[in-house]
Amino acid sequence: KKIILTPDNGDEAVVYPVLKRATLLVEDGQHVTVGQPLQVGTLDPKEVMRVQGAREVQKYLVNGVQGVYRSQGVPIHDKHIEVIVRQMLRKVTVVDHGDTNLLPGELVDFRRYQDINRQAVAEGKRPASGRPELMGITKASLATESWLSAASFQETTRVLTQAAMEGKSDPLVGLKENVIIGKLIPAGTGLAKYRNVAVEATEEAKSERYPNRIFASDGAYSDADLSFVDFDSFSTDDFTGNYN
Repeated sequence: KKIILTPDNGDEAVVYPVLKRATLLVEDGQHVTVGQPLQVGTLDPKEVMRVQGAREVQKYLVNGVQGVYRSQGVPIHDKHIEVIVRQMLRKVTVVDHGDTNLLPGELVDFRRYQDINRQAVAEGKRPASGRPELMGITKASLATESWLSAASFQETTRVLTQAAMEGKSDPLVGLKENVIIGKLIPAGTGLAKYRNVAVEATEEAKSERYPNRIFASDGAYSDADLSFVDFDSFSTDDFTGNYN
């Protein structure tokens, strides 16, 4: 049993052998596209990424995990799975370093890869080119820039030894490493841009909240302004009522 694919450009036909018990998803004479499954079964995510790109493999992984949950009657939002899938595709392998300081074959973080290329383009240099890498959950967790986060996951001794030998310093930009050391996490009001924010009520808010009070700005009344008042002549009896 086999499937014969005839390219539209007239090239030589391609033959794919299949098992006799395999359930086919195509029929004779049907037009197929690149990446379309030909038989029932699971696909290799790395092959999906190689043929169709990173976006399609992300959809495939999310739909695969959702299929398992739905089969058990468990509803779960896509965003929870997408967070994990995004971490699995956070690394890029450098193919051509261009005019940057990256090395061919180097595995770098996607954000760092983008920042370096933006800087190269701004300086009129040739940017680097690379391909996204799909890593498993364990490898993705250990490949993080934070050695504190990696050491708390698995292979603690190896991660700490390697970090000590390389003299690494943790930038503490993630959530996990900040939780470990008991520091405010960089999320929500803990973001850096909110650290030094001073909140002060406007005059409209003050008058609405305290309509019977007079608010004066700083320096509205100085010692010179109140120089005509004899504070020594005031007594607490003037302000204390007799309630007996």
